[in-house]
Amino acid sequence: MEDTTRKFAALDSKAEMKEILSSVYNSLMVKGYNPINQIVGYILSEDPTYITNYNNARTLITRIDRDELMQELVRTYLEKK
Repeated sequence: MEDTTRKFAALDSKAEMKEILSSVYNSLMVKGYNPINQIVGYILSEDPTYITNYNNARTLITRIDRDELMQELVRTYLEKK
């Protein structure tokens, strides 16, 4: 088994997740929405209509696994405390 390969894949996945989330956040801001409320609504309901189509944001956010996103958000929150 190549553990180092898996580690790099995980890091790439985190980086991609952050890039997508940032892009979606910015698209929601530009369109005048409250990005935090909209993203939380999407995470809780899995209803993509919480996310604007502007800049392909809706398609982008559906590429992120919601469970992985929530795990990463909780992990990051707890590490910063």
